Amino acid sequence: MRTALLQGSGRPGSIVENLKVLDEAAGRAAAAGAGLLATPEMFLTGYAIGDDIPRLAEPADGDSADAIAEIATRHGLAVAYGYPERDGETVYNSAQLISADGTRLANYRKTHLFGCFERDHFTPGEQHVVQAELNGLTVGLLICYDVEFPENVRAHALAGTDLLLVPTAQMHPYQFVAESMIPVRAFENQMYVAYVNRVGLEGEFEFVGLSVLAGPDGVARARAGRAEQLVLADADPAFLAASREANPYLQDRRPGLYGSLV
Repeated sequence: MRTALLQGSGRPGSIVENLKVLDEAAGRAAAAGAGLLATPEMFLTGYAIGDDIPRLAEPADGDSADAIAEIATRHGLAVAYGYPERDGETVYNSAQLISADGTRLANYRKTHLFGCFERDHFTPGEQHVVQAELNGLTVGLLICYDVEFPENVRAHALAGTDLLLVPTAQMHPYQFVAESMIPVRAFENQMYVAYVNRVGLEGEFEFVGLSVLAGPDGVARARAGRAEQLVLADADPAFLAASREANPYLQDRRPGLYGSLV
């Protein structure tokens, strides 16, 4: 499945403008043959919007979800996007996957919040493996800091995730995560990992870009630079199956030895 990564920060504070950016990118991605477009963490509203988060947060089935379903249907590709989710009085840092026919397939709430900013504005989610079937692949969702915990990615591997989508707001000086950790996560867990970052200055944060789609061989299939960019690469089920056959990590595990880890 050809997968498009939309690296950028959109227009922080403006849902209307970010939906326009998404619509334009979906058109370019579809024209390039993509079946899936993924955006960064909190793409719908912007990340460093502080006290505007409660005001801009929406339910998973809210107006913006309907608008994105229309974009997905019109361009004929699935869309995964980051947004602040409101559930009653609680706000989560979430990511949602909508299919090419407009169906809401999966909604994930970030389980590991990073720093005081996130802990001040969000409640952590409690479900660490969220998946959906899409175009012959089992697609999973994590958000940014979540992927830096090996337990999270291994849980997805054991649950059969083929393509792990990770909307991200990775900031300076932690670019080694995009450069080194993500390809290793893909290799050690035998999956594709799509890590989609914000870029540029936003409030007190400097986002580093470097979005990547890494394969199960640890090789980057696509890598963005430090500017706004749309990059595309394929998640190939046949290559994934052959890689899993050749790499024995998951088969050679000895879970009985790992009890002390939990």
